[in-house]
Amino acid sequence: MPIFCFWSREKSVSTRVEELHALLAPVVEALGYVLWGVELVARGRHSLLRIYIDSEAGITVDDCALVSQHASGALDVADPIPGAYTLEVSSPGWDRPLFTPAQFRVYVGERVKLRLAHTVQGQRNCTGTLLAADDENVEIGVSEDVRLTVPYAAIRRAHLVIDDE
Repeated sequence: MPIFCFWSREKSVSTRVEELHALLAPVVEALGYVLWGVELVARGRHSLLRIYIDSEAGITVDDCALVSQHASGALDVADPIPGAYTLEVSSPGWDRPLFTPAQFRVYVGERVKLRLAHTVQGQRNCTGTLLAADDENVEIGVSEDVRLTVPYAAIRRAHLVIDDE
């Protein structure tokens, strides 16, 4: 599963976030929600762990509080993050972040914004229509003449664009 976040300690970003996803998915699903994604961002000596949850009925503040309480317990027992961190539980919102190939496929035809880890076809950040998504790449129509094929490994962050930003 592609992971779009930052972490620079002994474990790779994708390894640490995959471990967190594996730890938290059963907790979130047992409460009746879907674990949409996990972000882990290093901020000096203090990190931010953001968990996105979703459900067909939508997400309320009470839903986030409930998941936060249960996720905190699982995180305290497993202790997967060295040092101090802040736990944030959130709905993906209207401009939802995209983490997996399956999520990208659902939103083919929608506008997306990508922040890339490195330049791809002369672009470092791009906004356009999501034209295709397979297990390896996404294709973005930046303009009528420009289509970018971007490997998931090059995507640092991705989200839907609701209004022009």
